[in-house]
Amino acid sequence: MVARRRKAPRRRAKKSFNISAIEAGTALSLMQSTGAASALDNAMQGNIKGALNTLETSVQSNKQVITATLAGAFIAKALTKGFASGTLAKLGPIRIKA
Repeated sequence: MVARRRKAPRRRAKKSFNISAIEAGTALSLMQSTGAASALDNAMQGNIKGALNTLETSVQSNKQVITATLAGAFIAKALTKGFASGTLAKLGPIRIKA
């Protein structure tokens, strides 16, 4: 009698995913400080030069804000390394981590 062949195990997608609160906050702050939304709007309308000019002027005028945001994120990441679980909240399949 021939042994039955086993089916290959199916891989299941993870039912939850993690979002770093510090990184998400930093990204949102940088997007706002660089004027990325208006630059993207210009680029979508075909005005690539205007989009790059918008980014350039926003970054030049908000250099100190951008530097402070990145420094704050670096310090926050360093301080939260010691947390045992690191999970700040769980919203259904989304886990918000420090």
